[in-house]
This record gives sequence, structure tokens and C-alpha cells, in this order.
Amino acid sequence: MTTVSMGEFALTPGQPVRLAELSTTTTAGFDGEDEARASLERISKEIVRYQTYLMAHETWALLVLFQGMDAAGKDEAIQHVLVSLDPRGVEPEKFGRLSEDEHRQDYLRRASTALPLRGQVGIFNRSYYEQVVGDKVHPDRLTAQSLPDEARADIWAKRFRQIADFERYLVENGIYVLKFFMHVSSEVQRERLLERIDRPEEQWQFSFSDVEERRHWDLYMRVYDEALEQTTTTHAPWHVIPADAPWAARAAVGRILLEKLTCFHSDFPTPTEEEREELLEARGRLEAEVDG
Repeated sequence: MTTVSMGEFALTPGQPVRLAELSTTTTAGFDGEDEARASLERISKEIVRYQTYLMAHETWALLVLFQGMDAAGKDEAIQHVLVSLDPRGVEPEKFGRLSEDEHRQDYLRRASTALPLRGQVGIFNRSYYEQVVGDKVHPDRLTAQSLPDEARADIWAKRFRQIADFERYLVENGIYVLKFFMHVSSEVQRERLLERIDRPEEQWQFSFSDVEERRHWDLYMRVYDEALEQTTTTHAPWHVIPADAPWAARAAVGRILLEKLTCFHSDFPTPTEEEREELLEARGRLEAEVDG
């Protein structure tokens, strides 16, 4: 196996982003699906161990955010991440289309109310980035938001700045943001959508709007170029994950998740003197029950 640094998938702040020039087929250094699956299985235990440290300390929270085109593999990657995590410490959130009431709210409100608690891992399936990608591809959505003229002026530059500020605010308040863009090719997306149509067990996931959106593929790529470039920062960089080979994408996400979890804590918290005394008292009472 050729070792690939997970840092190679991280974008560099201040550098231009051209998704068309980034591979969708790189397999993260794995020689095949079996090797990638075995790797993910091995690190799953480490992921749970470091997540347990995170839960025990309750100082940091981790927000894991997934973006990408339809059928890029977001759901599958999240499913495999969830399997690797202790469900007691996970808060998943799926971001669908805005409701009528949400159209009249601050576009960051849904994210603000769904943030993980300290000690928890939050997972966003899509996110507030829809409001700088989907809204830019479909500007009629802005009309539905009834924004005042002052807010609409230079709106994309404002929202990029607001999102970068929001993510800096989160990190400065103990919520680290780990961002994944699942980078799939147009041809592989087409094949996956056909599979959804042909397989009864996947037909429920199919939406004709996914086919309609393919007409805007090139525009989506240009808008994502800008969004990723403008919101890749030192405190919250984007990771562009080649997603044509789903098994490689899942293994890459798992390795990056583990790398981030190891940055928080490497052991359980040391009890304070008061906590030690409480533990001793509890032990004494429990042992006294047996003696009695």
C-alpha cells in the first residue's frame, strides 16, 4: 500500500480551488476495497476510544459537516461514521429544504440550534452551506426568503464572511468544525442515480429533482469552487474527499476523523480531590452493604 497523508485532502487557506482539477478517483493509498474495509474496521476501535475521552472530559465538541452533490456518498459515509461511534455521544442532523417559516429566519439559525454539546460529536448531513451554494445556483430561493434590499446587496461575499466568522466563533467556544466535501464525478453520479431507479431497495431515495439538478452541474462546480475557496480557513479547513470509490472515501473520512479526535484528549480526566473523596465514600457504602 502507498501511504497517503490525510493532509493531502485538506485545502490550503488562500489558495484557489478548482474541483475540476482535483481527482475523484484517488483511493487514499488503499490497493483495493478489502484493504480499505480492514483499515476502517481497525481504526473504528480507536475512534470509539478517543470519542470516549471526548465524552469524559466534556470540554470540546466536534462538528462533522458533509457537503456534496446528490449521490456523492454523504449518507453512506455518515452511516459508516455512525457505526464507528458510540451512539450516546452522537447528535446527527439532516438539513433538508427550508420550510416556509425557516425562509424568514436567519440562515444560520438551524445550525445554531443543532450544535453538539461539549463532549459530543455532531454530524450535519448538508448544512448552512446550502445557502451559499444552492441559493446561488437557484437565486429564486432568495426571493422566498424576503430579505431586505440592504441584506441582498453583495450577499455572497457577506455570507462567506459570516460563515467564516461563525466557524471561528464555534472553534473559539470549544466546538471544532471538521468539513468534508464528497467529490464525485458527473459520470459516477449518473450511474448511482440509475442504480437508485433500478434497485427496489434504493428507489425510495430517488428524487426526480436529482436528475433536474444535473443540468446545472457545471454551475454547481463553479459555485462550490468559490464556496470552498472562500471558507477554507486555518481554524476550519475543507477536506475534499475523492468519492468515486465509496470504500476509499469512507476509509479516508474515518482516518481523518480519528486524527482529529486524537487532538483533543489522550486519556481520561484525572479526578479532583473532591471527586476522589466521593468515589471512596461510594465504595465504602457499597462494600458496607455486602458486609451487612
